[in-house]
Amino acid sequence: AATTASVTLLSDDVVHPLELPWDHTGLLASYDCASLRRGFQVYRQVCATCHSIERIHYRELVGVTHTTEELVEMASEVDVVDGPNDEGEMFERPGKLTDALPSPYANEEAGRAANGGALPPDLSLMVKARHSGQDYLFSLLTGYCEPPAGKPMMPGLYYNPYFPGGAIAMPPPLNDGGVDYEDGTPATISQQAKDVVQFLNWCSEPEADDRKKSAAQYMMVIGFTALMTGYYKRFKWSPYKTRAISYVK
Repeated sequence: AATTASVTLLSDDVVHPLELPWDHTGLLASYDCASLRRGFQVYRQVCATCHSIERIHYRELVGVTHTTEELVEMASEVDVVDGPNDEGEMFERPGKLTDALPSPYANEEAGRAANGGALPPDLSLMVKARHSGQDYLFSLLTGYCEPPAGKPMMPGLYYNPYFPGGAIAMPPPLNDGGVDYEDGTPATISQQAKDVVQFLNWCSEPEADDRKKSAAQYMMVIGFTALMTGYYKRFKWSPYKTRAISYVK
């Protein structure tokens, strides 16, 4: 697959990501459900320790990453605070399909306290919230490296040329073999990054496949309507266009 080169000026404090050939971005292309399932696995086992996806519920994953039975079992493993009950008290219950994916922290203050004052952002719309969203996230996840000579790094920060300023507080989240894919796919860093980024793109646009299907149907209807309109116009006007007019003095 080909990529498009990007230009980075020496005055820039960030490297611009390459434009990558994502398969699901075509006009008639759809998400790869196998990749979405692997991406959800990477999120659960790696990203979910710090980041939330509060806008996605278990029920929305049915038929996309897992079956209903798998998601019911998965949700039941999580204790959800609900209530109040008849006595006015909050209580815990097993999760269900209508619940949102759990957050790693009870509130923002707990998240900041666990991360040195920085709140890990919610990933529901992260692809849309960043310029060149998919390409940027993939480059960020795979772009950790040693800082160049003359680039001092403060304690607790890591060098990533794709992050503005080059210093990021998030340690490298992915490692080769960091997860064991159920389908046997080799879990390289780039494979994990591709899968989780595609899953995050689905989270930001879960309606994308349905929208493309509807657009194809609408275009077929518009095309049929245009043909019938042209035929009707020729049928109605043919007597007038083929008639002969004679002028007699």
